[in-house]
Amino acid sequence: MAEPTVATAFRRPFAEQVAAFRLRLGNLLPTSTWRDVWKAQHDRAFMVAGATKADLLADLARAVDKAISEGTTLEEFRRDFREIVERRGWHGWTGEGTVKGEAWRTKVIYETNMRTSYMAGRWAQLQLFPIWIYRHGGSVEPRLHHLAWDGLILPREHPFWQTHFPPNGWGCSCFVIGARNPTAAVRRGGKPEVELQDGWDVLDRKTGEPPGIGKGWGYAPGATVAEDVQRLADVKREALPEALGEALGRWGAEVLDGDGPKVPEAP
Repeated sequence: MAEPTVATAFRRPFAEQVAAFRLRLGNLLPTSTWRDVWKAQHDRAFMVAGATKADLLADLARAVDKAISEGTTLEEFRRDFREIVERRGWHGWTGEGTVKGEAWRTKVIYETNMRTSYMAGRWAQLQLFPIWIYRHGGSVEPRLHHLAWDGLILPREHPFWQTHFPPNGWGCSCFVIGARNPTAAVRRGGKPEVELQDGWDVLDRKTGEPPGIGKGWGYAPGATVAEDVQRLADVKREALPEALGEALGRWGAEVLDGDGPKVPEAP
């Protein structure tokens, strides 16, 4: 079966992803920089760096929620972003004033929220599987540490996942797949020969993160809210027609463990 592109996969939102994002909408935080909301605080808060007004934040949150829940494209999000910025009179945001600057900023907002909500939803789903496999996203210019972890097989409870569950930096497209046994782990791309190197958990003095992890990314999106995410996702599925709810459940299982499409790779 052909694997989906990141665009088509992101436009197939699943219940846990939507639930993970919507848990954040009850706490819209005004901020000056991206560092104002740190690591797992994102699990229950929504922010856009530099956005300080409540009405502006609410509009941006709705635009991101639309992108996630309806699977809209980056270009559609950009149109929504322009309309919001103009209507709310937001000035001074990073990237303002140039086409390239706006393109970069909107891509960061869109992809960061897409990827973190996607992986937060996956964290909730992956609790069903005792074995997890780290997979590299196939970036053209890979981070060497991320590439070295490709195929790493570890138990779900291993502390590695608390700091190395993707995304592990801005634009990181790595992902994790679950397996029920060692044979399935190998079938799903696991490489028994890949081992954690000594010092994998030693913190860098400058970044405060382990080697290969971007500053502020040394946490597992969704780990602190997994039970709430699963509960909300179950409620959402129960509200669907029975056949559709079952189909969504099967698709999620195929993505996580089996011969179906894998978690999408980003360009």
